[in-house]
Amino acid sequence: MSNNSLLRPSTFLLTGMPGMEGGNVWIALPFCSMYVISILGNSTILLVIKADRSLHKPMYLFLSMLAATELGVSLSTLPTVLSVLLFDSREIEMNACLAQMFFIHCFSIMDSGVLWAMAFDRFVAIYNPLQYASVLTNPRIGLIGLGLVVRSIGLLVPLPILLIRLPFCRSRVLAHSFCLHPNLIQLPCADVQANSMYGLFVLLVTFGLDLLFIVLSYVVIIKTVLSIASKEERLKALNTCVSHICAVLIYYFPMIGLSLVHRFGKHASPVIHFLMANIYLLVPPVLNPVIYSMKTKQIPIRRRILRMFYQRGICGK
Repeated sequence: MSNNSLLRPSTFLLTGMPGMEGGNVWIALPFCSMYVISILGNSTILLVIKADRSLHKPMYLFLSMLAATELGVSLSTLPTVLSVLLFDSREIEMNACLAQMFFIHCFSIMDSGVLWAMAFDRFVAIYNPLQYASVLTNPRIGLIGLGLVVRSIGLLVPLPILLIRLPFCRSRVLAHSFCLHPNLIQLPCADVQANSMYGLFVLLVTFGLDLLFIVLSYVVIIKTVLSIASKEERLKALNTCVSHICAVLIYYFPMIGLSLVHRFGKHASPVIHFLMANIYLLVPPVLNPVIYSMKTKQIPIRRRILRMFYQRGICGK
């Protein structure tokens, strides 16, 4: 048997809320609530957009992509988070851990790409409204979605391959209740420079470029809006961007914070690592359905949801 086989653990140990292991069941209650809201909220948005043909427009098709990717993020983390918090079942097999890492990062990258696509949608709608329908046709939107899926999978495939070849002789305890690449590359007792550099490359060509394009889109949007003579029209144009701006902020701020903690906060409190990771992965899927369903008359998702409930007799007569 090779040394690498001896040094490759069969399992890793996940971590719950540091220092509060005895109260994991109580900690699990808000997490369960967040998962229920996330899964029900994003599933409802998908069902409403699918059922209502009047919503088969670029803005709502991109919104359905966002709901699908955030549903994927929630379902990727749910099994281990609830297993740790409810049953104190902390062990996870290495292959299962690598698979979870792959899906979490894959859906997160898709999420980022969809936010860029939604910024492009707002850019075209405001900068060149007369060409909006001809630029963002349904086939092109489908190609954008397919491109985001291919990009995510293609960039993420090397990560588990690079990790599985490494020997692990340090602690096998992970910092979270799910598997993340920045956490896993801290455990091998070999040179992980290739892993670290490739992880940084993936971060820059996905989240970095997406955020850059989002910022550039909004620079042009703001310049275009400021050139509109009517104050009412300016406010109306900006109002169509509010939900997307909120989605971008609640996604990228926690993500940037978590990346900084992993790369520069190795001596930070374990509680900080736990909170930042869970805020990044759990909060956007919870808040975005609320933002997009409750926001303004220009986004009639809430009206469609209420109509669906009334038609099924859920809200009574």
